[in-house]
Amino acid sequence: MRAVSEQDIRASFVNCSKGEAKRLPLPRDLDERRWDDLDFLGWRDLSAPDRSYIVTELRGELVGITLRFPSQQRGFLHRSMCSVCLTTHPGSGVSLMTARKRGQAGRDGNSVGIYLCTDLDCSLYVRGKKTPAPGGRFEESLTVEQQIERTREKLAGFLDLLAA
Repeated sequence: MRAVSEQDIRASFVNCSKGEAKRLPLPRDLDERRWDDLDFLGWRDLSAPDRSYIVTELRGELVGITLRFPSQQRGFLHRSMCSVCLTTHPGSGVSLMTARKRGQAGRDGNSVGIYLCTDLDCSLYVRGKKTPAPGGRFEESLTVEQQIERTREKLAGFLDLLAA
Protein backbone atom coordinates (compact mmCIF):
# COMPACT_ATOMS: atom_id res chain seq x y z
CA MET A 1 0.00 0.00 0.00
CA ARG A 2 1.21 3.52 -0.69
CA ALA A 3 1.61 5.99 2.17
CA VAL A 4 -1.49 8.10 2.74
CA SER A 5 -2.08 11.39 4.51
CA GLU A 6 -4.71 12.27 7.10
CA GLN A 7 -6.59 14.26 4.47
CA ASP A 8 -6.54 11.30 2.03
CA ILE A 9 -7.85 8.99 4.75
CA ARG A 10 -10.72 11.25 5.77
CA ALA A 11 -11.77 11.78 2.14
CA SER A 12 -11.75 8.01 1.42
CA PHE A 13 -14.66 6.91 3.62
CA VAL A 14 -17.62 5.59 1.65
CA ASN A 15 -20.03 4.32 4.31
CA CYS A 16 -20.30 7.30 6.63
CA SER A 17 -21.05 10.98 6.30
CA LYS A 18 -18.34 13.56 5.65
CA GLY A 19 -18.96 14.91 9.13
CA GLU A 20 -18.43 11.49 10.70
CA ALA A 21 -15.25 11.01 8.66
CA LYS A 22 -13.99 14.40 9.81
CA ARG A 23 -14.51 13.48 13.49
CA LEU A 24 -13.21 9.92 13.57
CA PRO A 25 -9.89 9.34 15.33
CA LEU A 26 -6.90 8.48 13.14
CA PRO A 27 -3.79 6.51 14.04
CA ARG A 28 -1.07 8.78 15.38
CA ASP A 29 1.76 6.79 13.85
CA LEU A 30 1.05 7.34 10.14
CA ASP A 31 4.60 8.63 9.54
CA GLU A 32 6.09 5.53 11.18
CA ARG A 33 4.04 2.89 9.35
CA ARG A 34 5.83 0.42 7.10
CA TRP A 35 3.49 0.96 4.16
CA ASP A 36 5.18 -1.67 1.97
CA ASP A 37 4.07 -4.33 4.47
CA LEU A 38 0.41 -3.29 4.42
CA ASP A 39 -2.41 -4.34 2.12
CA PHE A 40 -4.70 -2.05 4.09
CA LEU A 41 -4.47 0.39 6.97
CA GLY A 42 -6.62 -0.87 9.82
CA TRP A 43 -7.05 0.56 13.30
CA ARG A 44 -9.38 0.39 16.27
CA ASP A 45 -11.09 3.36 17.88
CA LEU A 46 -9.67 3.52 21.41
CA SER A 47 -12.50 5.80 22.56
CA ALA A 48 -15.21 3.44 21.22
CA PRO A 49 -14.07 -0.17 21.67
CA ASP A 50 -16.71 -1.55 19.30
CA ARG A 51 -15.49 0.47 16.29
CA SER A 52 -12.65 0.04 13.86
CA TYR A 53 -11.68 1.38 10.45
CA ILE A 54 -10.04 0.14 7.27
CA VAL A 55 -8.55 2.16 4.41
CA THR A 56 -7.19 0.44 1.31
CA GLU A 57 -6.62 0.88 -2.37
CA LEU A 58 -9.34 -0.64 -4.55
CA ARG A 59 -8.97 -0.45 -8.31
CA GLY A 60 -6.67 2.57 -8.05
CA GLU A 61 -8.85 4.51 -5.59
CA LEU A 62 -8.50 4.90 -1.85
CA VAL A 63 -11.53 3.43 -0.04
CA GLY A 64 -12.21 3.73 3.67
CA ILE A 65 -14.91 1.97 5.69
CA THR A 66 -16.15 2.10 9.24
CA LEU A 67 -16.75 -1.21 11.02
CA ARG A 68 -18.53 -2.30 14.18
CA PHE A 69 -18.04 -5.46 16.15
CA PRO A 70 -19.44 -6.89 19.38
CA SER A 71 -17.54 -5.98 22.51
CA GLN A 72 -18.44 -9.36 24.02
CA GLN A 73 -15.33 -11.48 24.65
CA ARG A 74 -15.15 -15.15 23.71
CA GLY A 75 -13.55 -17.76 25.88
CA PHE A 76 -9.87 -18.52 25.29
CA LEU A 77 -10.63 -22.11 24.25
CA HIS A 78 -12.75 -20.91 21.31
CA ARG A 79 -10.79 -20.49 18.04
CA SER A 80 -11.89 -18.62 14.92
CA MET A 81 -10.37 -18.00 11.49
CA CYS A 82 -10.09 -14.64 9.77
CA SER A 83 -11.88 -14.64 6.41
CA VAL A 84 -9.28 -12.36 4.83
CA CYS A 85 -5.85 -13.71 5.85
CA LEU A 86 -6.92 -17.19 7.03
CA THR A 87 -5.15 -16.80 10.38
CA THR A 88 -6.69 -18.62 13.34
CA HIS A 89 -6.83 -16.92 16.74
CA PRO A 90 -8.02 -18.06 20.16
CA GLY A 91 -10.65 -16.20 22.15
CA SER A 92 -11.61 -12.81 20.77
CA GLY A 93 -8.72 -12.64 18.27
CA VAL A 94 -11.22 -12.82 15.38
CA SER A 95 -14.43 -10.77 15.38
CA LEU A 96 -17.47 -10.56 13.15
CA MET A 97 -17.18 -6.99 11.90
CA THR A 98 -20.07 -5.32 10.16
CA ALA A 99 -20.01 -2.34 7.83
CA ARG A 100 -22.96 -0.23 6.74
CA LYS A 101 -23.62 -0.46 3.03
CA ARG A 102 -23.03 2.54 0.84
CA GLY A 103 -25.72 5.07 -0.03
CA GLN A 104 -29.41 4.69 0.69
CA ALA A 105 -29.08 1.01 1.63
CA GLY A 106 -26.71 1.97 4.45
CA ARG A 107 -28.97 4.81 5.57
CA ASP A 108 -31.80 2.23 5.67
CA GLY A 109 -29.72 0.16 8.10
CA ASN A 110 -28.41 -2.55 5.75
CA SER A 111 -24.96 -3.91 6.50
CA VAL A 112 -22.53 -6.64 5.50
CA GLY A 113 -20.30 -8.64 7.84
CA ILE A 114 -16.97 -10.42 7.67
CA TYR A 115 -14.77 -12.27 10.16
CA LEU A 116 -11.51 -10.31 10.58
CA CYS A 117 -8.51 -10.40 12.89
CA THR A 118 -9.59 -8.11 15.72
CA ASP A 119 -6.21 -6.34 15.68
CA LEU A 120 -6.55 -5.81 11.87
CA ASP A 121 -2.96 -6.97 11.32
CA CYS A 122 -3.83 -9.43 8.53
CA SER A 123 -1.08 -8.05 6.27
CA LEU A 124 1.57 -8.69 8.92
CA TYR A 125 0.38 -12.25 9.62
CA VAL A 126 0.48 -13.18 5.93
CA ARG A 127 4.01 -11.78 5.55
CA GLY A 128 5.27 -13.44 8.74
CA LYS A 129 6.02 -10.02 10.32
CA LYS A 130 3.71 -10.76 13.24
CA THR A 131 3.28 -14.18 14.81
CA PRO A 132 -0.14 -15.36 15.98
CA ALA A 133 -0.68 -17.82 18.81
CA PRO A 134 0.64 -21.34 18.12
CA GLY A 135 -1.36 -23.03 15.36
CA GLY A 136 -2.53 -19.68 14.02
CA ARG A 137 -1.02 -20.00 10.53
CA PHE A 138 -1.16 -23.22 8.56
CA GLU A 139 1.58 -24.38 6.22
CA GLU A 140 0.43 -23.47 2.72
CA SER A 141 1.59 -24.50 -0.74
CA LEU A 142 1.00 -20.92 -1.97
CA THR A 143 3.91 -18.50 -2.02
CA VAL A 144 3.78 -15.45 0.24
CA GLU A 145 3.07 -13.31 -2.84
CA GLN A 146 0.10 -15.54 -3.73
CA GLN A 147 -1.19 -15.35 -0.16
CA ILE A 148 -0.89 -11.54 -0.29
CA GLU A 149 -2.87 -11.47 -3.53
CA ARG A 150 -5.54 -13.75 -1.99
CA THR A 151 -5.77 -11.44 1.03
CA ARG A 152 -6.25 -8.40 -1.22
CA GLU A 153 -8.89 -10.22 -3.31
CA LYS A 154 -10.86 -11.31 -0.23
CA LEU A 155 -10.90 -7.76 1.13
CA ALA A 156 -11.88 -6.37 -2.30
CA GLY A 157 -14.74 -8.88 -2.46
CA PHE A 158 -16.02 -7.66 0.89
CA LEU A 159 -15.76 -4.01 -0.20
CA ASP A 160 -17.67 -4.81 -3.37
CA LEU A 161 -20.55 -6.17 -1.23
CA LEU A 162 -20.91 -2.74 0.37
CA ALA A 163 -21.92 -1.25 -2.98
CA ALA A 164 -24.27 -4.09 -3.98
